[in-house]
Amino acid sequence: MGRTRKDFMVAEPPGDVVPSAFPRLTSHSLAGALSGSATEVWSESGKQELLTLLSREHLDHALPPGLRQLAERFAYRALGLLFPHFAARTRAGRDELAGELGALGGLLEQALAPPDSMADCEAARGAVVEHLYSRLGLIREALLLDARAIYEGDPAAQSVDEVILAYPGFLAIATYRIAHELHGRVALFPRLLTEVAHRATGIDIHPGARIGASFAIDHGTGIVIGETAVLGARVRLYQGVTLGAARVNKRLENVKRHPTIGDDVVIYANATILGGETVIGRGSRIGGNVWLTRSVPPYSVVTPTSRVERRGGDSSPSDDLIEFNI
Repeated sequence: MGRTRKDFMVAEPPGDVVPSAFPRLTSHSLAGALSGSATEVWSESGKQELLTLLSREHLDHALPPGLRQLAERFAYRALGLLFPHFAARTRAGRDELAGELGALGGLLEQALAPPDSMADCEAARGAVVEHLYSRLGLIREALLLDARAIYEGDPAAQSVDEVILAYPGFLAIATYRIAHELHGRVALFPRLLTEVAHRATGIDIHPGARIGASFAIDHGTGIVIGETAVLGARVRLYQGVTLGAARVNKRLENVKRHPTIGDDVVIYANATILGGETVIGRGSRIGGNVWLTRSVPPYSVVTPTSRVERRGGDSSPSDDLIEFNI
């Protein structure tokens, strides 16, 4: 039976590996081996067995070669197409940009292709490329709103150009928005794209998160946004914020595990908000170092002093002042 699209996007360990002649390690002996205190002698037979095992795994590996490097090339080429700030050459004309668009699509097809050509996968790859092409204009518009939101919220920013070129938050958001368009359509590659930005900025945004317009990240180092997080419009995050899961259990992989953040919310440095049922009401301000595992109403101010105060803004009689123990 031929490989399916899922098969070449997800690597699985070979099921027919010859039982190893290496000594079976207990947790104690493994610890000793890793610490250098093991006394096993390297032998020719051990060498050949290791090479046989590795050879099987390499031959059975179904992912395209150099996928991490492809992800990095794709991410920066996409940014160079959408923004001249990232382009290798300036003043590119229409024909040159058409060539760049084609090259970007070629990289994506290469990233999605199995090691051996499979005709039945070509149509699926082409559909993914066409979908991305159709969304590039909207991605660019969203990113311009993000860049403007970052600029308008930071007195230190001298221009939107500075934000696009120099701000790690913009790089992380831009890579996320590209990866998000591929999330759910292909396996693994969107995650590799956001990891490009993660390595470069220290900002970890899962491509499955849903983030509204005019999203701003200031400084950004250490921010984590989980897979099922939902953020409204005009949300601003500072460094070290975690939007995470209250529990880590593999059985919850298809459950909403991360919080929902309403429109116009600001979350200050090192705040931690956990749980799929946690909702931060619109217009709220979450102070630095706050730990939240429960919802707060709109227009709340939450600080580490365990006090929530009413902000100015729209309210209703049902939105009473609430005290929280944080």
